Amino acid sequence: MTEPQEGVALAMKYRKLGNTGLIVSEVALGTMQFGGKMNMGNLGQADTTRMVKVALDRGINFIDTADVYSLGESETLVGNALKGVRQEIVLATKFRLPMGGNFNRSGATRVNILREVEGSLQRLQTDYIDLYQVHGWDSNTPIEETLRTLNDLVRQGKVRYIGLSNLMSWQAATAVMEQERLGLEKYVTAQMYYSLVGRGLEYEFQSFAEYHNIGILVWSPLAGGFLTGKYNRDNPPTAGTRFAEAGAFVPFDKELGYRVVEALKDVAARHDASPARVALSWVLGRPAVSSVIIAARKIEQLEDNIRAVDLRLSDDEIKLLDAASDPGVPYPKWMVLQLDTAEDPRSKILYPERYASGGPWRDLRGPR
Repeated sequence: MTEPQEGVALAMKYRKLGNTGLIVSEVALGTMQFGGKMNMGNLGQADTTRMVKVALDRGINFIDTADVYSLGESETLVGNALKGVRQEIVLATKFRLPMGGNFNRSGATRVNILREVEGSLQRLQTDYIDLYQVHGWDSNTPIEETLRTLNDLVRQGKVRYIGLSNLMSWQAATAVMEQERLGLEKYVTAQMYYSLVGRGLEYEFQSFAEYHNIGILVWSPLAGGFLTGKYNRDNPPTAGTRFAEAGAFVPFDKELGYRVVEALKDVAARHDASPARVALSWVLGRPAVSSVIIAARKIEQLEDNIRAVDLRLSDDEIKLLDAASDPGVPYPKWMVLQLDTAEDPRSKILYPERYASGGPWRDLRGPR
């Protein structure tokens, strides 16, 4: 066992994986940094094995990877690192993105799914995958083909649960409706980007996930490393940094980002914590979140990220962070809230707690 550093959380906290009985750690170990074919960390086997061991020793029981991470190398490294302990963890991987020059080695087709699941099982050195996730929408394949194939994998015992990733609300809703109509295995999770500088999930998708009891798995909660607090207007990201390598995946308004970092540092100082830990704690407190994926390149970064499960923000601190990161409310959500929350008198009777502090939504129609 690796000896814990002073102050590191010794008691991990856990949640249910979506609407299942499976229990996962509040933070999951991400693996995009394992392997050298994506320039996202370039960690080899020794570093991968050490990081996986530290994560498990700290109570993390949930590891997320994908076939496309370094074109299978990440899965191979993770599989080697999990020898002897694979049965003790929840292991997730993904499929859909190109895995070679042949155009049929891409997509959510029956042919590609059946090929990729076998490849992932072999690389991960396991005979089943706990959570198998479609990595994105496939506009070239009938949705029924994808869903029936995933259902077959569950029936065969090669996959325990299925999830989606990076879908728009209408796409996810269409898939769920088809699963219900056809009596197929349902998606239990949605792996989506969410951070203090990327709150687009709140427009529609978060409400969709709550309504359908789908657990959100958050990727890049630190916006590619920007929310670690290392950067400001006078010290922008430079070549070779994590943000310079991964930041292109998470575009956001930099002025908004700098305001958020200032608020993070303010709150962090009150808790003698890092800005990264505060940013992770904020995401952990959002609705419908089952787990937050952390993907550190150094052990000390991993240790600090894990400690976010012990950090509890006050209501005032949450309001400060919310205000600094507020992206505004787009249409049609503002109209939905206006009609359902402000103008419908039943809401105040049924949910008075929502109006305890006045609330942002009021009837704007003027006097009757």
